[in-house]
Amino acid sequence: MYDVMIVGGGPVGLLLACELGLSGCSVLVLERDPQPHSVWRSPPLGMRGLSAASAEAFHRRGMLPRLLAASGITGEGGAGPRSVGHFAGMMLDPANVDLSGLPFRLPSPAAHGLMSSLDAVETVLSERAAELGVEIRRGVPVDAVEQDDEGVIARSGRQAYRGRWLVGCDGGRSTVRKLLGFDLVGTGPQLTGYVMLADIADPEKLRRGFSLTPAGMIVRMPTPGHVGMMDFDGGAFDRSQPLTRDHLQAVLRRVSGTDVTVGEVRLASSFTDRAMQTTTYRDGRVLLAGDAAHIHSPLGGQGLNLGLGDALNLGWKLAATVRGSAPAGLLDTYTRERHPIGAAVLDWSRAQVAVMRPGSHAPALRTLVGDLLATRDGTTYAFRTVSGASIRYDLRSDHPLVGRHAPEFRLQDGTGLGDLLRDGRGVALDFSPDRALRDPATGWTGRIRYVSGPAEDDLGCGAVLVRPDGVVAWAGDRHPDPAAFARAADRWFGPRSAADAGGRPVSGTGRDRRG
Repeated sequence: MYDVMIVGGGPVGLLLACELGLSGCSVLVLERDPQPHSVWRSPPLGMRGLSAASAEAFHRRGMLPRLLAASGITGEGGAGPRSVGHFAGMMLDPANVDLSGLPFRLPSPAAHGLMSSLDAVETVLSERAAELGVEIRRGVPVDAVEQDDEGVIARSGRQAYRGRWLVGCDGGRSTVRKLLGFDLVGTGPQLTGYVMLADIADPEKLRRGFSLTPAGMIVRMPTPGHVGMMDFDGGAFDRSQPLTRDHLQAVLRRVSGTDVTVGEVRLASSFTDRAMQTTTYRDGRVLLAGDAAHIHSPLGGQGLNLGLGDALNLGWKLAATVRGSAPAGLLDTYTRERHPIGAAVLDWSRAQVAVMRPGSHAPALRTLVGDLLATRDGTTYAFRTVSGASIRYDLRSDHPLVGRHAPEFRLQDGTGLGDLLRDGRGVALDFSPDRALRDPATGWTGRIRYVSGPAEDDLGCGAVLVRPDGVVAWAGDRHPDPAAFARAADRWFGPRSAADAGGRPVSGTGRDRRG
């Protein structure tokens, strides 16, 4: 019996597998597709933007150099963001970002995110998962899931796989979500979107980049023939009929307002702007992450980053539950913390659709929103949102740093927080002159790494407790209170008397759905 089975071997499932493998869990990944590579994962169709928060996760697990190499990125990133992206097709100027307006910012190798491909991300994560002893089986579609108080059975035809826990990372049309009956609620589609790679006889009739039109939006990518379209048809066409050349040409002409001619279509797919989310991310011993838990349009490019954030948040909590060292209710904080983040991304997507929607009032709304976003405050707000800098979990603390992704604190000897988080343990950084946490921190040896010494910039903190996912769990002033530290460590890492390894879950194993 495996500790955890993961259904879905995309970036979210693979990152989760790495997190669990790093903690010593036995992990089985079941992936439907028999081959790891496809044209939809490779450039140009597979290109995705990784936010600063996602890039930081790779940095703090020691995988950022591999990812940069796999993505063909060399050299330094510079002082500011290379791109802020767009909002509803309105491009944002990275020079407008006010870096001083970002909360608790320190220099980091992953400060601004990067462009990569799904193929590159999955290759790096697959290699790391294999190094950690994760078993990946491809060509295994899961068609049945059963659970009880002891574990979960996943079936693929006549083959049965058993684990103590199962996580569905199997995408927007998740089989796991449907089999378990998770409630999926939200808003229906207003448009059908298309992505195609085709021969365009007269590409000069289409503007490069994003073009908002009275009928929708056209995106002409740098790669010849790579075109995106958004047609406000109520989502009626998506997957209802074959994507023929004649249909794609008719949509392209109607939305662009030109008589452009489409030749041979090499690849094409469709999607909608449905924005829906499960009411909880857990049912007993079965959990959801990534698009299995939330679906929305690709506007804003946050889907991959949202899923990676799910995996990072869930991994260490599920691993602690498997080991038996988790404090009561730790696994329930997964839904409680991540569900609001998912809801905010869905609203960001809905807002863009509202601005794009055809009608007599749309131009006025686009002008107003465009003017606001073009200001320094507006661009910084957008960057803060899409980069992950605005994420803050409610961890019941008044300290403004608690609940945020920790800045890249760097000790005066050159050691950075990213170096200290490589092994997946929590980190207690003690900057205080009297090393106030030295003795209390020994109570969590094996779960928390204690490091002391002055920092190049401590942002006014005397000590900081960082969870394995890089989130600040507690922060103290120049003379931190050891008792307050101990209470925070108890809350997130279990009591000092708990075993660091071995044992099995002692709480949170019921079949009730909890948030």
